[in-house]
Amino acid sequence: MDLLAGPFLAGAALLGLAGLGKLRRPAPTATVLRALGLPGSDLLVRAGAVVEVVIAVGAVAFGDRVFAGLLAASYLGFAAFVLVAMRRQVPLSSCGCFGRTDTPPSAVHVVVDLAFAGVAGAVAAGPVGDLGQVLEGQPLLGVPFLALTAVSVALAYLSLTILPATLALATRRVPSTG
Repeated sequence: MDLLAGPFLAGAALLGLAGLGKLRRPAPTATVLRALGLPGSDLLVRAGAVVEVVIAVGAVAFGDRVFAGLLAASYLGFAAFVLVAMRRQVPLSSCGCFGRTDTPPSAVHVVVDLAFAGVAGAVAAGPVGDLGQVLEGQPLLGVPFLALTAVSVALAYLSLTILPATLALATRRVPSTG
């Protein structure tokens, strides 16, 4: 399970960032929920965001089966949510994941969610341990490991926020001027 420690921690950190974003700005997520016919209020979104942060902190702090299972379930739920939004072709400019209005639901989102769900599911079968245990066997006090994990979080975040919009722009046909 040592090989999964980095991706597992990256998935937990990304969930925590998403939760913090929704705590700060719940309106985009509430709007998306209502557009899909679900209950959506700022209070409800903030309550869910607190749960996300607790799962993220627990996954990092303990790395055990319970929090790994909760992390996997969270990402499976997000993947299902995005698939439903895409399938219903609800005109959404955002999935609301990070409390921003410019995070469009996309296939990339589903792939990232399913990848993190798979990693967390594997960790639930064989826990990685808490952050201290993970860093114990790492060279240079775990600094390279933590740096690579942070880069992974940044790349996943950009994949969910910037990449879909960039791909949408790239696939638009620009009218010829000639």
